[in-house]
Amino acid sequence: MVDVEALKKHVWDVLGALYEVHKELGPGLNENVYQEGLSLQLEEQGIEYKKELVFHPIYHNKEMTTTYRLDFLCKQDIIIELKSVEELSGVHRSQLYNYMRLYKPKVGILVNFLPKYAQIETYLYDAEKREVLTREGKPLIKVIGTFVR
Repeated sequence: MVDVEALKKHVWDVLGALYEVHKELGPGLNENVYQEGLSLQLEEQGIEYKKELVFHPIYHNKEMTTTYRLDFLCKQDIIIELKSVEELSGVHRSQLYNYMRLYKPKVGILVNFLPKYAQIETYLYDAEKREVLTREGKPLIKVIGTFVR
């Protein structure tokens, strides 16, 4: 069972770190600058994380050789995907959704540091139903077999 209060605190801690990085560095820099800044901020706040975590998808209970790289995995249950682009698109969201579907974290955060005000989207993953949900609990996508609709 998910400890909702602990998960909320984890998410708030991570969101605070993201806002602090944007406040300190400002808009318009390259993604790698924000990635390094977030590493430093997470360390300052004592938040457990792994940067550029490589993982292999599982197929029929076998690890595949294909690799994916998460920008950040925080507190073992929050994926963060960083962007520095004009506008977040469906491609960026799909990347996060697929990482969530394959890695099965409880939370996924997509952040765009380029604009004047950071754009941050938070999603939940329901492993039992195999759905990515919005913060309001509405299904965003549903996984049917190996297909996403």
